[in-house]
Amino acid sequence: MDARLRIVVADDHPLFRKGMVTMLSTEPSFEIVAEAATGAEAVAGAIATSADVVLMDLQMPEMGGVTAIRELRQKAPGVHILVVTLFDDDDSVFLSLRAGAHGYVLKDAREEEFLRAIKAVAAGEAIFSPTIAARVLAWFGSRKREDPGEFSELTNREREILDELARGFGNAMIARHLSISTKTVANHLSNIFAKLQVNDRGAAIIRAREAGFGTGSADDRPART
Repeated sequence: MDARLRIVVADDHPLFRKGMVTMLSTEPSFEIVAEAATGAEAVAGAIATSADVVLMDLQMPEMGGVTAIRELRQKAPGVHILVVTLFDDDDSVFLSLRAGAHGYVLKDAREEEFLRAIKAVAAGEAIFSPTIAARVLAWFGSRKREDPGEFSELTNREREILDELARGFGNAMIARHLSISTKTVANHLSNIFAKLQVNDRGAAIIRAREAGFGTGSADDRPART
């Protein structure tokens, strides 16, 4: 059974696009199923090939990257989107995240960072280049904790798990920190997603950090044996 990740590379610069395709083609667990030079081509290619991951540049003709991300989230919600761009300004970052991107990596990243980011996004994780991650956390940390109706419906255990999720931990690590099973974590996350009216981990993390979850230090978490 072919378990390779089906990837679409979308970038309007032919040299960068070809270089990315060449690099990713050396990874046995990846399959490049389409290339796109415009946002419209990225959306069409992802849908036509049932892609797992789209590497999305932001500044492209016909349909910009942010608009293409929104289109994909509506038409192919199962596709995971990793922004790969030169732009590290706040507007580009937060517009992309609000549109539904699952990760944000700068084009000057090292090869191993690209590979790790693609695999993480495909697994449902939210991932950012280090400089982007620091600014995202700082921005969310500067906001006062809010408690809209959806958050007030969460149980104490769900709040603990959401806080762990907002810190960037995966299910296995959350289970370890809270001394519960990974299946229990998954069940709680399903309930959390329903209460917050989000479809995936990335959206839940954004909502949680906007409300002030996950902004404490690791030392704030009680020690567990």
